[in-house]
Amino acid sequence: MESLRFEIGRDPSDAATNALVAELRERSPDFDKWWEQHRVHQRTYGSKRLRHPLVGELTVDYESLVLPGDPDTMLYLYTTAPGSPSRQAMDILASWTASSPGTRLSRSEPEA
Repeated sequence: MESLRFEIGRDPSDAATNALVAELRERSPDFDKWWEQHRVHQRTYGSKRLRHPLVGELTVDYESLVLPGDPDTMLYLYTTAPGSPSRQAMDILASWTASSPGTRLSRSEPEA
């Protein structure tokens, strides 16, 4: 919530973000109540729990980095702890992608 408010503060005229907030406030009384509290916070690192429809719950650590040449662009890095159930689940997902036909580029093809 605080991060979303931070992003709106960076660009208050962003129509898409404002539309998202308006929809969330309309559909969720809890969101509307929390939005009225006006908390602003930029989290640059931490842990998140995600639920994937095939491999279940994942715990990932994240860090956000501001790009030196463009302070309005952030790079988010997500990692899982070595040997953890989340890492095992990510390995399963990665293996599905790696084994899908047509997903690899040959050395002569430029990357997009």
